[in-house]
Amino acid sequence: MKKMMTLTLAAAVALTLTACGGKKATGDSDLDYVKAQGKLVVGITEFEPMDYTDQNGEWIGFDADLAKAFAESLGVTAQFQIIDWDNKISELEGKTIDVVWNGMTLTDDVKAAMACSNPYFNNAQVVIVPAAKAADYQTVDSVKGLQFAVENGSAGMEQVEALGVSYTPVQDQATALLEVSSGTAEAAVIDYLMAAATVGEGTSYADLTYTVELNSEEYGVGFRKGSDLAQALNDYFKAAYADGTMQAIADTYGIGDKLIEQK
Repeated sequence: MKKMMTLTLAAAVALTLTACGGKKATGDSDLDYVKAQGKLVVGITEFEPMDYTDQNGEWIGFDADLAKAFAESLGVTAQFQIIDWDNKISELEGKTIDVVWNGMTLTDDVKAAMACSNPYFNNAQVVIVPAAKAADYQTVDSVKGLQFAVENGSAGMEQVEALGVSYTPVQDQATALLEVSSGTAEAAVIDYLMAAATVGEGTSYADLTYTVELNSEEYGVGFRKGSDLAQALNDYFKAAYADGTMQAIADTYGIGDKLIEQK
């Protein structure tokens, strides 16, 4: 009896391995599941410089490149699937995707609903306005009367709700930028890393700029609650940071200064 109780306790302890988000509902291993499927299905939105397509239609970006490398380390291939960001948790739970890897802010809600990797990038939510009007919108109070476009279910949406401003939820951050550029919205709130890559001189949105920084935050990768893939990714992050892989990919996209050391 004592031996049986010891074995039962050991099994229970083994099921508690998570990065955040509590225990798995079953003893199934996500790592084994992904290997059996031969693919890692990555839930994304169009989000330069993290996940976007090149002229050949291939997904590239910091997150896309690193997801491919992680999948290869598991002996599988990465398959990218565009999702409705507001439905990311149900997509995970329904196993239509295996991971959310798209510059995801580690909010309290995210950490409660998913097994999460360690943070890997510093970020902020910033206000986007037409460059010609930027001088008028340099403080939080100055932007409160604007009509915003924000990605539905995003950290940017949380920020505008906290400000109590008027906003329209849209499909993704790229759409939010388009709304401001076309004049159907007066402002947007998007991730700093995306803003740095996509607005201002020399970009496709040279007529836009970012002004007010609303917060500071960190990116992480999300898996099903209790998934053992979270720890596998943390181990990979540590090795990829140590050998320079993460830094090299970040530098390729001009965001190396925001990378968080992996210990």
